[in-house]
Amino acid sequence: MSPIQVHRPQRALMALGLAALMGGTILSGATTSAWAQEMTDVGTPRAETLVVDMLNARVGNPTNMNMYQQGVTINHGYHQMAGALLYDIDTAAGSQIPDLAAEMPMANEDFTVFTVPLRQGLTWSDGEAFTADDVIFTDQMLRNTPTLGYSAAYTAQIASMTKVDDHTVEITTTKPTPRLAIVLGSVIYGNPFHIVPQHVWEGEDPATFPNFPPVSISAYKYKDHDPNGTWFLWEKREDWQNSDVGQIVGEPKPQYVLFRSYGTEERRVLAMASNEIDILTDISPESLEILRNQNDRIRGWFTDFPYANLDDPCQRGMHFNTSRAPYDDARTRWALALAINAEQASIATFSGMMRASPLAIPPTTVLMDAYHQPMAEWLSEFALEDGYQPFDPDYALRLGERLRSEGVENIPEDPEALRELLGVGWWKHDPEQATKLLLDVGFSNDGGQWRKPDGTPFTINILAPADFEVQSQRLAFAVANEWSQFGIPTQVQQMQAGAFFTAENTGDYEVGSYWGSSCAITPDLFVRMEGWHKDYVRENGTPASSNQGRYVDDELSALIEELRAIPADDPQIVPLGTEILKELAEGLPVIEMFGTSKFVPVNETYWTNYPSADNYYEGPWWWWSNFKFIAAQLEPVAVQ
Repeated sequence: MSPIQVHRPQRALMALGLAALMGGTILSGATTSAWAQEMTDVGTPRAETLVVDMLNARVGNPTNMNMYQQGVTINHGYHQMAGALLYDIDTAAGSQIPDLAAEMPMANEDFTVFTVPLRQGLTWSDGEAFTADDVIFTDQMLRNTPTLGYSAAYTAQIASMTKVDDHTVEITTTKPTPRLAIVLGSVIYGNPFHIVPQHVWEGEDPATFPNFPPVSISAYKYKDHDPNGTWFLWEKREDWQNSDVGQIVGEPKPQYVLFRSYGTEERRVLAMASNEIDILTDISPESLEILRNQNDRIRGWFTDFPYANLDDPCQRGMHFNTSRAPYDDARTRWALALAINAEQASIATFSGMMRASPLAIPPTTVLMDAYHQPMAEWLSEFALEDGYQPFDPDYALRLGERLRSEGVENIPEDPEALRELLGVGWWKHDPEQATKLLLDVGFSNDGGQWRKPDGTPFTINILAPADFEVQSQRLAFAVANEWSQFGIPTQVQQMQAGAFFTAENTGDYEVGSYWGSSCAITPDLFVRMEGWHKDYVRENGTPASSNQGRYVDDELSALIEELRAIPADDPQIVPLGTEILKELAEGLPVIEMFGTSKFVPVNETYWTNYPSADNYYEGPWWWWSNFKFIAAQLEPVAVQ
């Protein structure tokens, strides 16, 4: 039996439907001269076009690429292929690299004044030179446009920028900032500090300017798009050598990169199986099994179990707007956590192939070693205010036994190996304790239906992604089922990307299947933990660049301030990070649940040299700002 099981009838139906559509096994790609003449349906040579699945599915406002406006996504190619940041990330090395900056910043003794040399010889895609004037203009634009969501967070950290010469700027911070490269550069996914071309944006209102068609700084430029927002085509610049990618990696091989949304997961899987797409951003384990059976040129991160990359730096869970009752009381949030059967939720979401995490950071290999495993004893001893100890250290043992009983192969027998694979543990499924907590808050139970303290029915609406981020989408339905069984009718509201993230940023939600604040990649937890500071809290209706859960915890904020003041290699990094994680576990502003299992397959029919577990020059982060450096290392498959 295949190690990835189909556990639900609808998944079996999906498989049957796809098989019927495909009409049997797909042959692995043409090998004749006709292949070299094949064209995509947007008019580009297929053998010269890298086709990438769009992370956020169809774009509702395709002619707006203003990265600073609320509700605007740039994940359809600008973020990955056309833009660039001061500093980007090499995930294989676990370190940042200078991108538009020529080298890492040089600081004074107290980390408040920095000299930032800029890369020379770069031009924008319209031929204008990139200089320090563009950086200073961007700084002033953010500083003078408080209606931009990023403005407040930016000015809270950056006191001033001044031009030293055409390729050097000096930056002064509002407080000691030993991680300036992280504040203004990418570590996970990207960074909100996007330098814009002064000659294009000058005289425009940045709050309304659509930035379309965009002038790019990296190796690709805008070529064309679908008015309905289902595809965007980017073409390699003739002067690619004047781009960051050209200087850092060399000439990219794809002449075109086509970002495309095929809609539902079934349609996306069909497109890859028939060689219409080269890279998928996120699918379910059942879909990967179908793909591998239909096309022998398709592979996951691993060639066999568990297939998925389990070291994604963000994890999934239920996020609360803690400024809205009844979610403003930690006892309510804890009751909802204890009402969830995590084992069942894991099976319902991804057939059990996920690592559980009770902490506010993902259970990657590095972070498990630094935090989850060392904190297992504290988790076991941790108690709520009434003395109840909620941690269950045997979660992985029970789930492992269940998977083995269902015929899943390669599940370890050793308890420690099981915890390494499936997580150190999670919170107990204890409806009785959940009931006690809700009664303590003032809820009542009327014949199995919970009522709020004011007597109105307690119902929950979970916001979830629609046709993207499949794990978060499925997890929302799994949790809704658990809460409904507990007597709280729960529905899932699926939303397209723009509306989904706008709701989070403006606080227009109560519960959401989000992930942005639950990310980390190294033992230095600054990147996302810093965003939990109370200084980032905004009133509902006002966009928040961080702390979208509107969570106020004075002790947590004090710990974050300590973390801000020390460099990333300080010996207090892990002890301080541990205390921050304890504070977040106690207050539970998010019910953290599972690390992200990224089933992000690639198709080697037209392109090869993708990163993988056995070719680990980068992680499979096709939706990150550093994807342009990966794409530049892909090689065309030779026509036979």
